[in-house]
Amino acid sequence: MASTRRLAAILAADVAGYSRLMGEDEEGTHERLQAHLGELVESKIRDHRGRIVKKTGDGLLAEFPSVVDAVRCAIEVQAGMAERSASTEPDKRIEFRIGINLGDVIVEEGDIFGDGVNVAARLEALAEPGGVCVSRVVRDQVRDRLDYTFEDRGEQNVKNIARPLRVYALRAEAATRLLAPSVPSTTPHLQPSVAPRLSIVVLPFTNLSDDLQQQYFADGITEDLTTDLSRIPHMFVISRSTAFTYRNKPIDTKQIGRELGVRYVLEGSVRRSGNQIRVNAQLIDTETDAHLWAERFDSSTGDLFTLQNEITTRIASALNLELTTREAARPTEHPDALDYILRGRAAFSKLASRDTYAEAISLYERALALDPQSAGTKSLLARTLTSRVLDQMTDTAAADIARAEAGIDGIAPQPACPFRQRPLAARAGPTRGGHSGIRDGDCARSQLGVRIWRTGRL
Repeated sequence: MASTRRLAAILAADVAGYSRLMGEDEEGTHERLQAHLGELVESKIRDHRGRIVKKTGDGLLAEFPSVVDAVRCAIEVQAGMAERSASTEPDKRIEFRIGINLGDVIVEEGDIFGDGVNVAARLEALAEPGGVCVSRVVRDQVRDRLDYTFEDRGEQNVKNIARPLRVYALRAEAATRLLAPSVPSTTPHLQPSVAPRLSIVVLPFTNLSDDLQQQYFADGITEDLTTDLSRIPHMFVISRSTAFTYRNKPIDTKQIGRELGVRYVLEGSVRRSGNQIRVNAQLIDTETDAHLWAERFDSSTGDLFTLQNEITTRIASALNLELTTREAARPTEHPDALDYILRGRAAFSKLASRDTYAEAISLYERALALDPQSAGTKSLLARTLTSRVLDQMTDTAAADIARAEAGIDGIAPQPACPFRQRPLAARAGPTRGGHSGIRDGDCARSQLGVRIWRTGRL
C-alpha cells in the first residue's frame, strides 16, 4: 500500500503510573481503563471529528483534521476523567497525560508516522497527570479561538528531536475548572467552530521560474504579506510556519479552511521572463471555493527588495479593502460592534461625499454605543470627522474637530498599519490659497489630521 502525506493534529495520550497501577491491581486497572476509554475517551474523539489511529496498551494515538477540535477534545477528556475519578482514592486513580502537535504525517496501512507524531509523544511525556502539553504551533493556532491559557514552559530538549521543543502546558486543575460539570458553560469551546470574520492564510507563493533567486523572492512576498495583513485591525492571520506546511501540496481550499479555521485563502505565483517579473495573486473563499479577487502585477527587475515591498503593499492594500467590503456586506441578524466597524470602514472607503461621511460616522457611533470604551472605534470616528472637515463636506467644521479631538484625547498610540486607505497627513497640508482645506482657514486645526496619522490612531 502506497504511503501518503497530510497535515494533521496529533493527540498522544497515556496513563500516568500505569505500571504501578497494574502491579497493584492488574485486572481492576485493566477493567477501569477500558471503561474510561469506551465510555469517555473514544466518544469524545468521535464527537470532535477525530479518529483513533491505534491503542498502545496504556494509551492511544489519535488524529484530527482540526487542531481546535483536538485541543477541545483533550480538555473535555481531562475534565471528564477528573469527574469520573472524584470518588476514587488518589493513588488508585487513572489519569491521562496528553500531548498535542500539528504537523505533517506519513499515512501508511492505517498508521501514521513522522516527526509530527514523535513530537506529540514527547509532549505527552512532559505533561503532568491530568494535564495537557502542546507545541508552539498548536498554541499559536488556538490562542485567539479558545478560552484556554497555556503556560509557557520554555524550550525543552527531548529524545530523538534535533531541535529544542517549545512547550506550553495546561495544568490539571485548569482543565477541570474550565469544564466544571456542575456549572452550565456558555464559553466558546462548547459552540461550533466558526472562522473569525476577517481570517486568512497566505499560502506559499509558487515559483514558476527555474531561477532559485525567484524562490527567495516568492517566499519573501509570502512572509511580508503575512506580516502586513496581521496588522490590519481585527484581522486574524495564520502564522508563516503553519502556512509553509502546505508548500508543494495539492490545494483544497475547503479543507484548509476547516483545518485552520479561516474564511479566506490567498495564493499566488511568481514568474520571471528576461528582465520582467510577473506576480499573480488570488483570493479564495474557503466556504464556497470561489475566486473572489485576482490581480496581476508586472514589473521590471531591479532592486528586488524594493520591488517586493511595492508588490506586497499593493496586494495588502487591495485585500484590506476587499475583505472589509465583503465582510461588511454579510447579512447579520443581530449586528455587534465589529459589524458596525466593518460597515463603517467600507463606507469610508467609498468615493468621498457628504452621504458616505455621514454613513460612516453613524456606523461608528452605533459601534461605540455597543462598546463605549473601544479605543479603535474612537480613533476611526475621529479620523472620519477630521477627513470630512478637510474635504469641506460639513457645515459643522468646528463641532466635528471638537468631537475628533475629544475622541482621541487619552487614547494610547495604536500599532501602526503598514498602509492607509486615504492618508490624512497628505490631505492635512495647505490647499487653495495656502490654507488647510478647512472652510474657516484655521490651519492649526488641520494638525489634528497629522496627529492622528503620526500616532497611528486609526
